[in-house]
Amino acid sequence: MVAEWTLPVSEMNVWLRAQPSLTGIAPPLDLAGLPDEPVPLFVGWLGQAAAEGVPEPHAATLATIGEDDVPDARTLILKDVGQRGWAFAGPRSSRKGAQLAARPSAALNFWWPALMRAVRVRGLVREASVEESAADLAARSVAARDGIGPGEWVLWRIIPTRVEFWQGSADRDHTRIVYERANSGWTRTVTTKERG
Repeated sequence: MVAEWTLPVSEMNVWLRAQPSLTGIAPPLDLAGLPDEPVPLFVGWLGQAAAEGVPEPHAATLATIGEDDVPDARTLILKDVGQRGWAFAGPRSSRKGAQLAARPSAALNFWWPALMRAVRVRGLVREASVEESAADLAARSVAARDGIGPGEWVLWRIIPTRVEFWQGSADRDHTRIVYERANSGWTRTVTTKERG
């Protein structure tokens, strides 16, 4: 049974402002020891989120662009990450499949509130090989494979052009570590409120 909402809509903004935010505990962050590229830092943050008991640390929000040029977002599970990109999967006939076929770019957002950390990944999207997509489908449970025909399941990878690591702070002196793809590799910038 769903509890009845008794707050008038006209008071929603007051209620929302009163809700606690950034209630987690940010782990120590070694800015001097940052890697030259984003994947090792992401893998470290993901592993730390799992070790700290963050539920479903591999869940992310994927944003694509619809045929109406409006962003569309949904939550899914990260399938892999490495030098070839951040991987996710789904049916070719899904809304995200149609959107990616028409506009092969996307963004992923990970949010781990207990650690006051988020990661944003954006870039072009490429389909994995037929064999990799089939292997991903085969790794799913029998029930999850039910009704999915040959060639219908696709593993996609975001080839990132920008990856932002955000660590929140209760005093709002948030830290942003931004990696951007350059011709010869990655550039990295670090900003905090104190540093601009």
